[in-house]
Amino acid sequence: MSKVLYVHAKGGPPAGYALARVAARAAVHLLALSELPAATAADAGRRCASVVTALDTQGRDLVELITARAREVGADAVITFSEYAVVAVAEASRRLGLRGAGPAAARARDKRLMRTVWERHGIPQPRFRAVTSAAELERAAAQLSFPLLLKAAWSAGSTAHRILEGPEDVRDAWQRSRAVMAESALLGFAELHVAGACEDFIVEEIVSGCAEEWFDGTGWGDYVSVEGVVADGVFRPVCLSGRMPTVAPFTERAGITPAAVGGGAQARIVELARRSVDALGLRDCGTHTEIKLGADGRMWVIETAARFGGAMTVPQIEEVFGLDLVGMFTDQLLGGRPAWPARALTPEDAEGAAGSLVVLAVHGDGSPWLRRHRWDSATVVRSAPVGTGSTLSVVRESSLPDGALVPVYDPAAGANTMAGLCRLSADRPQSVVRDFTALVDALPRILPTDVTEEVRA
Repeated sequence: MSKVLYVHAKGGPPAGYALARVAARAAVHLLALSELPAATAADAGRRCASVVTALDTQGRDLVELITARAREVGADAVITFSEYAVVAVAEASRRLGLRGAGPAAARARDKRLMRTVWERHGIPQPRFRAVTSAAELERAAAQLSFPLLLKAAWSAGSTAHRILEGPEDVRDAWQRSRAVMAESALLGFAELHVAGACEDFIVEEIVSGCAEEWFDGTGWGDYVSVEGVVADGVFRPVCLSGRMPTVAPFTERAGITPAAVGGGAQARIVELARRSVDALGLRDCGTHTEIKLGADGRMWVIETAARFGGAMTVPQIEEVFGLDLVGMFTDQLLGGRPAWPARALTPEDAEGAAGSLVVLAVHGDGSPWLRRHRWDSATVVRSAPVGTGSTLSVVRESSLPDGALVPVYDPAAGANTMAGLCRLSADRPQSVVRDFTALVDALPRILPTDVTEEVRA
């Protein structure tokens, strides 16, 4: 039986979900670079041929750690679904002579490299500058047009995003974003391979989106992600995922599979994603490409990644399209020829729709809750105002324990201040948007109130 070294770190699809599907294809040797969720840890001994934990990698050569462990177990492939371990795993696989994203993996991780490559290839994107200090940010801001968005070059999940309305915001934005990246690193949400990655940023102009011209229905956000894979150097699109409007500055609230975009519009979106991924020169990896949608058919590529979409994106695709992307990709790395879709799948190809909602302490209009609440998954499932035929559940692995205080939303920390993750199955994409909109409105009414805690900005 083939052997796979599974490198676990924060992010990606739920660890238990992914681990089970890799284990169905090969003998799994687990290398955990961050703590496993309790349920997954209890199950790992049964699913895995070996489990090694290396939680403190500071000061260590991560590529050498992965390479040495792969050699010890005789791995035929090394796999990760974490944004923070993608570059290290790609380099380890290259050294071992195994399939992987290849030497260009950093281009799909470091937003500075990514944007520079796209600039050379004429890919439409917001104007940007790379910055590593407050002084550089001030100079860059003078060259671009406000409003601007400051983001960490190696971040994920909208962490450390700050909007600059004018020059007076530069110093505060720089200090706050750097502080959030330092806090995120302590929580395990930071690049594991590149020293000093928390100091690298880009600043970009904010382009105006226009969801109304693209979607069949209301309540959608003004960008989509193209989910896909690069197999033997060839980009293979799988489908489009849609979003609800983000919470300021740009924190994702919900992802919906499939996106309710018409066929002609989808074809143009996929073609732009293809150009963007092709320009990076990847070999074998999942892809997740975010594209902003504007008026009059305009589009801008925001970023891509050499891994599948995080949170529940991959489980949602399996639910509605019947594609086990984790298992198929494992086969790809092991030298197989999975039956990737011949074209990007559409809502007409789907069996219903699925979505995931990040619970944040903000109302639908983005304003903060006026009271502190405690997380209670049973109450949410029991009292959620979802439509007939819809099914809601809570992803416990990605949620706080019941009884925990819902964090006050911090715009700079983004998804780091989430309380829970809800999953919904429905008959069509628009039903998911409808139910999630109702749930967002209902959460501060149905969650228990904590009278001992005041809301602090």
